[in-house]
Amino acid sequence: MKTKKQIVLYLMLPPLSLILSCSQISDVKVLKLAHALDTGHPVHLGMVHMSERLVELSQGKMRVDIYPSGQLGSERELMELLQIGSLAMTKVSTSPMESFVPEMKIFSIPYVFRSEDHLWQVLEGPIGKSILVAGEDYRLRGMCYYDAGSRSFYTKDVPINSPADLQGLKIRVQNSQTSVKMVQALGGSATPIAWGELYTALQQGVVDGAENNPPSFYLSKHYEVCKYYALDEHTSVPDILLMSTVIWDGLTSQQQAWLQQAIDESVGYQRKLWKESSDHALAEVQKAGVQVIYPEKAPFQEAVRAMHESYKGTEIYDLIQKIDALPDTQESDDHAQNN
Repeated sequence: MKTKKQIVLYLMLPPLSLILSCSQISDVKVLKLAHALDTGHPVHLGMVHMSERLVELSQGKMRVDIYPSGQLGSERELMELLQIGSLAMTKVSTSPMESFVPEMKIFSIPYVFRSEDHLWQVLEGPIGKSILVAGEDYRLRGMCYYDAGSRSFYTKDVPINSPADLQGLKIRVQNSQTSVKMVQALGGSATPIAWGELYTALQQGVVDGAENNPPSFYLSKHYEVCKYYALDEHTSVPDILLMSTVIWDGLTSQQQAWLQQAIDESVGYQRKLWKESSDHALAEVQKAGVQVIYPEKAPFQEAVRAMHESYKGTEIYDLIQKIDALPDTQESDDHAQNN
């Protein structure tokens, strides 16, 4: 992984920045995409599919080179590289995007979505599309949502059957004030820690647990430390493929069309992989001795009711009401079965 000092060097050397973001060699446009995920993660594999389709659609005139596993920096550092045009694309969770797009708080507020069907009805509709592009003022263009399932609690020593079991526990969260409020509402002590530092933090007792989806819990090997996984499914926080508007605006209309089509096609592919990966992850962690718990959700929903009410009088509360009013549709349900 690149150090912060090395990242600074990228910012100081324009020629190197240009090489990082994209290059034109023998009439082939090469875009650089970096992220922090493991290469076995379904989101990474979705982006690999996008890259392959881009080569096919452009007949070899464009490609995306992918740098996984934090090779070029942390999620925050990669977002900063996008903003200055020193990197073309990255994958981020919606939670850290809250500082740029306040509407993205909605994804870290627990129990806003009734089901997977309801979530994708929002993401693929006018609400989701408007949120996706709302970061352009910060030179961050949302290209698509990738499925990241639902987040649940996993802990080292104490099984979580109800919110009361979270009392006094230090729970790692993403760098999101909404995520902090969510854990606090449920009685835990929220502790933001970078993803790459979490395994060690769990081992050393810096935190007692964390919350994430099944594939991330499995691929991170956090199950080696945490032997309880409570599927309370408190939030559905999608991933976003972000692109630097500096790089996007520098593409021709044809290049933009090829890239957007490749990205759109990768979404359905990634959703199918996600379902398979999630089922596999749950089976594997149980084989490794993890106790998977299915707690009753009603007590968790009741515990965060006051958090929902705290947004009254704000645009976020209005957004919650609009989302709640959307019906689950059979069309969305049929789409979801393909993920």
